[in-house]
Amino acid sequence: MSKDPRVESAIAHWGPRFVSNGILLTDFQEVTQGIDRWEDWTSAWCKRALVHENLGKEALDQQFFLSASEHLSRAAVYYHFAKFVSVNDIDVMRTAHMKAVECKQLALPYMRPPAVRVEIPYMGKTLAGFLRLPHGTQGAHGATGANQKPPVLIMVPGLDSAKEELEAYELPFLARGMATLLVDGPGQGEAEYDFPIRGDYEVPVKAIVDWLIQRDDIDPTRIGLWGVSLGGYYAPRAAAFEKRLKACIGLAGPYDFFDTWDQLPPVTKEAFRVRSHLATEAQAKEYSKTLTMKNGIAQQITCPLFLVTGKLDRLIPWQDTKRMADEASGPTELLIVEDGNHIANNRPYRYRHRTADWMAEQLGLPRI
Repeated sequence: MSKDPRVESAIAHWGPRFVSNGILLTDFQEVTQGIDRWEDWTSAWCKRALVHENLGKEALDQQFFLSASEHLSRAAVYYHFAKFVSVNDIDVMRTAHMKAVECKQLALPYMRPPAVRVEIPYMGKTLAGFLRLPHGTQGAHGATGANQKPPVLIMVPGLDSAKEELEAYELPFLARGMATLLVDGPGQGEAEYDFPIRGDYEVPVKAIVDWLIQRDDIDPTRIGLWGVSLGGYYAPRAAAFEKRLKACIGLAGPYDFFDTWDQLPPVTKEAFRVRSHLATEAQAKEYSKTLTMKNGIAQQITCPLFLVTGKLDRLIPWQDTKRMADEASGPTELLIVEDGNHIANNRPYRYRHRTADWMAEQLGLPRI
């Protein structure tokens, strides 16, 4: 029996991403080998996620808290990938998603350093996030001296990612002395059920920055922004308007989503439709026009900007990233990974540490 083309597409496009972001290679091979129909994707991944969840809960019961956090964080990533673009059954998808949220929530206090769940006021509701302070600083709202308050990096997901997936991306920044704030924005993660995707992502970023500058455990004058995939559009787009940001990193984001629409995989188009709260693909394609850096928007980026793309990206053309870099008005670095796929997740060592070093310098941290 041949595999569903949607399954083949998911394996081909996202295999390196799964492995570089927390899925064990053997698990990836075994789980995907056993999936022939796209409709079975979520259940197959949930079954393997449960193995790691049970290990985490056993360690928790035995008070091996660090082991518990690692098992449960891995389980959360597995549950996340069980639902990532699997929007064919929303109830099934949401059940898997809530398991990801549950497992990660259990892990947060035992991570090294620990993280806390935060809820940021937005449009009458909230955006959920994880705030994590680097070693050497006190916990949320702790009494630290002004010179001890760390800068903070806001990290936003893409179309099919969520805060539970971002730990592998987060760790290099945390290790260099930045606090990290991983947030599900409109159309993402926990927020996707309440808020549709919006092209003017500067609106939620303003709400996030407004919330951050009221805290006393981070330095509100040193805030950076990072985004991956569609978030690689969201972050530079927000930086064009939100001038309180000191620096921005964008990984493989589109310049104009409508211009890339026709080359996107069917599962990606469907995920965009669902997360935009629209009824038809035609409506989704039209709505994709609102995700754009045209009309002089890219030129409004004046803060330092670091952009990354893979020359072999089959989802978002590398030329989109180059165009954004060419048009930005501030100091810009462009890294094109010649043998990199989408987000160059097949070559994460080419950019993850380099971008973390760059952001550390932009936010005034010493070299380590």
